[in-house]
Amino acid sequence: MHMIFCDTNGVILRWRIPIGTTINAQYYKKVLQDKLRPAIRKKRPGLLESGILFHHNNAPVHTARAVTDVLAGYKWELLEHPRYSPDLAPYDFQLFPKMKEHLHGQRFETEEDIIQATKVAIKNLDKCSYVTAFKDWSQQIEKCVNNDECYIE
Repeated sequence: MHMIFCDTNGVILRWRIPIGTTINAQYYKKVLQDKLRPAIRKKRPGLLESGILFHHNNAPVHTARAVTDVLAGYKWELLEHPRYSPDLAPYDFQLFPKMKEHLHGQRFETEEDIIQATKVAIKNLDKCSYVTAFKDWSQQIEKCVNNDECYIE
């Protein structure tokens, strides 16, 4: 399993979660502090100072006090996720479908082969794919909010 954090310019961090790791609030908080924040500083100089608009779904790990406290401490603006919606992430719009196109029909011998192939698929995505994904995602979020936070296909 991986955690992937991106913006309209592309992937900021792809973090491989060790096999057998339990993803709880403490683990997620540690990734935000020790992996994501330094990756933002390195890949998007100045972004931490100009302000971050952050989104993740409303899974208990994401809404735990330990996580919300660290995000508040960073002064990152947290976008709300509609309450009654299934997975509604930017990756579902453009990014995963484009990655699937790249991986379609391939067979993999090992987990490492899959990881390498997905790295290549992610690198092959152009900036336009990320911009479009976030645009489509924001339109879908708006539809949900305007429909009393009910998911709309």
